[in-house]
Amino acid sequence: MRRIRLWVGLFSFLLATAAAAEAPSIALRGFDGKTRNVNEYISHGKWVVVATWAHDCHICADEIHHMADFHQAHKDRDAMVLGVSIDGYAQVALARAFVDRLKLPFPNLIAEPSQEVMMKFGAGEFVGTPTYYIYDPQGKIVGQNIGPITRKDVENFLASETWPGKHDNP
Repeated sequence: MRRIRLWVGLFSFLLATAAAAEAPSIALRGFDGKTRNVNEYISHGKWVVVATWAHDCHICADEIHHMADFHQAHKDRDAMVLGVSIDGYAQVALARAFVDRLKLPFPNLIAEPSQEVMMKFGAGEFVGTPTYYIYDPQGKIVGQNIGPITRKDVENFLASETWPGKHDNP
């Protein structure tokens, strides 16, 4: 059932976002307080899964290990994960504790919890956490999933797209 929901959601999302052509330019803060832009990570020849989360999201805490596993398996080859906390910088200590407790191996930035910021990711209205945005190696958004997904779900989706490593996935 979940896989059907994922594919139906991704298919309808693809139709709605076919015109998107470049990586989003969204200035967010790192945990060190320095401003970073998400386009520093997106559109550099790798698939990128942006995982949005919040420190108090129980589903995020229970499921984000799938994205950590995906990142570890693909970071040196063809894909990576970028975490985006929607806790706002005022909650940086709680967000940092989340990253540390769950030993997240991928980079994480902090967004202010606003529709205006989240809509810049190119997938329309933000519904809640966890939400995942998938960008192709050229920076075009090609998928979105609201709710938990697994490493295998992402690998299956990418295998259905045109990606260089699709025949040698672990």
